[in-house]
Amino acid sequence: MVVSSVTSLRLTRQHVCLCLLQTDVNACYLRSARAGNLEKALDYLKNGVDINICNQNGLNALHLASKEGHVEVVAELIKHGANVDAATKKGNTALHIASLAGQTDVVKELVTHTANVNAQSQNGFTPLYMAAQENHMDVVQFLLDHGSSQSIATEDGFTPLAVALQQGHDQVVSLLLENDTKGKVRLPALHIAARKDDTKAAALLLQSDHNADVESKSGFTPLHIAAHYGNINVATLLLNRGAAVDFKARNDITPLHVASKRGNGNMVRLLLDRGAKIDARTKNGLSPLHMATQGDHLNCVQLLLHHEVPVDDVTNDYLTALHVAAHCGHYKNGFTPLHIACKKNRVKVMELLLKHGASIQAVTESGLTPIHVAAFMGHDNIVHQLINHGASPNTSNVRGETALHMAARAGQSNVVRYLIQNGARVDAKAKDDQTPLHISSRLGKQDIVAQLLSSGAFPDATTNSGYTPLHLAAREGHRDVATTLLDQGASLGIITKKGFTPLHVAAKYGKIEVANLLLQKSAPSDAAGKSGLTPLHVAAHYDNQKVALLLLNQGASPHAAAKNGYTPLHIAAKKNQMEITTTLLEYGASTNTVTRQGITPLHLAAQEGNVDIVTLLLARDAPINMSNKSGLTPLHLAAQEDKVNVAEVLVNQGATIDPETKLGYSPLHVACHYGNVKMVNFLLKNQAKVNAKTKNGYTPLHQAAQQGHTHIINLLLQFGASPNELTTNGNSALSIARRLGYISVVDTLKVVTEETLTTKTVIEKHKMNVPETMNEVLDMSDDEEMDVGNVCISYSCKSQTFPDQAAATNSSNPVEVVQLN
Repeated sequence: MVVSSVTSLRLTRQHVCLCLLQTDVNACYLRSARAGNLEKALDYLKNGVDINICNQNGLNALHLASKEGHVEVVAELIKHGANVDAATKKGNTALHIASLAGQTDVVKELVTHTANVNAQSQNGFTPLYMAAQENHMDVVQFLLDHGSSQSIATEDGFTPLAVALQQGHDQVVSLLLENDTKGKVRLPALHIAARKDDTKAAALLLQSDHNADVESKSGFTPLHIAAHYGNINVATLLLNRGAAVDFKARNDITPLHVASKRGNGNMVRLLLDRGAKIDARTKNGLSPLHMATQGDHLNCVQLLLHHEVPVDDVTNDYLTALHVAAHCGHYKNGFTPLHIACKKNRVKVMELLLKHGASIQAVTESGLTPIHVAAFMGHDNIVHQLINHGASPNTSNVRGETALHMAARAGQSNVVRYLIQNGARVDAKAKDDQTPLHISSRLGKQDIVAQLLSSGAFPDATTNSGYTPLHLAAREGHRDVATTLLDQGASLGIITKKGFTPLHVAAKYGKIEVANLLLQKSAPSDAAGKSGLTPLHVAAHYDNQKVALLLLNQGASPHAAAKNGYTPLHIAAKKNQMEITTTLLEYGASTNTVTRQGITPLHLAAQEGNVDIVTLLLARDAPINMSNKSGLTPLHLAAQEDKVNVAEVLVNQGATIDPETKLGYSPLHVACHYGNVKMVNFLLKNQAKVNAKTKNGYTPLHQAAQQGHTHIINLLLQFGASPNELTTNGNSALSIARRLGYISVVDTLKVVTEETLTTKTVIEKHKMNVPETMNEVLDMSDDEEMDVGNVCISYSCKSQTFPDQAAATNSSNPVEVVQLN
């Protein structure tokens, strides 16, 4: 009995030892796969180790070899029967892991062996999502080429495109868009974004490639595509980013042709408001009006007609737009036979129609009566007949325009005279408060202007935006009209609602003859509008050198400051207007003048990267280290915008390399925050302090880790950055990267960081620490009919910083980021 008990105990101990031995063998096998030791891994398999054995996280040998990029090990494991689609506890397959790690060759090997390219993990992540998240271009392209679907979303509804957009991976965004074509024609990425009306994707693509007019193989731009689909949002973005509104594609088709043909009325209105050429012709001679009539798009026809489109333009086949409409049977626009007779000056036909009861007050859909049509066409005999038959000269169309407005617009002086003699109200106002005098002044119809004024028209009538006829004459450069208006008592000092006098308007549009006339008539050269802008500010902004020189010679002050403190020199420096900058300095403009926020011209030139202006200002003793109210120096702004050429000039001229803002940010902090690697390299080579700390204890390494800039981190470490520095709240760069889910940053830092316990309480939630920025808007637009005189220069300086223990991580990462333990 005793012998039997001893034997049993020995057997039990042997079993435990065997189990422990087996566990060690399994672990060694997994380690050999992870290390890429193929020979050892195969030896363990020969000795009976289960090829699909997993560690505590569910990772098997294939997973580990895939993560580390050991292609030969991966190939042999599959050859020996490893399950290519085996999943970890989180549902990740080897293809997920290789895609996340950017192991392109492993991805190819797995897919070649039928790995499921659309497999989803527990949270719905696909391999494509993981590759897109980590900016692995080659992996993304390979997966797309082998059937990966972009439409599969995570549990929270995020697609690969969404995470690429959120992470700012513009090349991946471009690649995904270019592979998302619905038809047979492959279009560039920006065209696809335009087709989808995806402004976020379009904005990101334009940020990396500033060409808004990239062409497809057929010569169409993204704006053509947006016009085709009626996508107003992305069209507005493209136009704001410099897209050519009249870009000619194949056969000379412009975006306005496309929008008109498709009947996209809102798009037609947008393009016209942005200056689209209304009489643009295709190679066949077709205008936008022809396109609109062919498609029976009466809303577009009306819009084009309202914008003075030439109604009788002919195609190369000698067909007018009306011929096209008649051929297609489109009479729904409300043109009666009487309207047509009035248009064509068919007096006998008109008399016959009236005799048979044709309505003299019949209106088209745009509110035109026969007398409107006859007045516009200049048929004074028809106008005479209509008035004799009871037509009112003061009937208005949908825009509030009378027959006198129409005649003035078309320059029909005989009709204008006859209408006034027969009771037309000389100061009749359209819906935008334009009188016939406004219209004739804008179009340079001097004879009609004189007629209207001699008949009692008020020379200082204002539109709803505050424009007088003199403003409009100044805008268009009609010196003879301006002279006539001034001789009849027009005021030089009336300002628009946004603060422009006629001299401001002449300065903006470079109309030197009108500007000279206004100054001769004693217009104040330093007249300041509501925002404090003088004509010299405006001339500087629009680089109208001749007008600027005229103003200075007539006594305009180069020191005049707008309400926000901007002088003309500030504006010229920002806009890189070299000639005007030189002229202003020659006339005594000060380089030391600061705005209300403490901004000098040098700040603005540095921020914009205008290196020649920077050099010129420094030669004129501009203060190189002056800081604004937030402590930003010109070097901070150059660092923010990655303007290395400017930084070189500043440093060579004695700029301090490590100035601090009020929050303690040096230019190196700023460059690291924005991921400007060239600037970081330049600053470090010029002895910038690599471990400088902000008021919150952030070093440049903390800032780069917070933003996920791995390439910056590697550079900082090469120059001696300490990975063990802690913020005032006890965070290392590694801990920040971990909380924000930056896998590649964590992998870089964990091998150099000493992780020790701290007595400080570190809150697990993190919100961004952001350096001060200078955000400033210059808006000097004015549009005579839509928003006449929209003039504004505004400046704002925002300091945004948060304690690094506040708020939730989700506030900085709205799209979920996947990571592996």
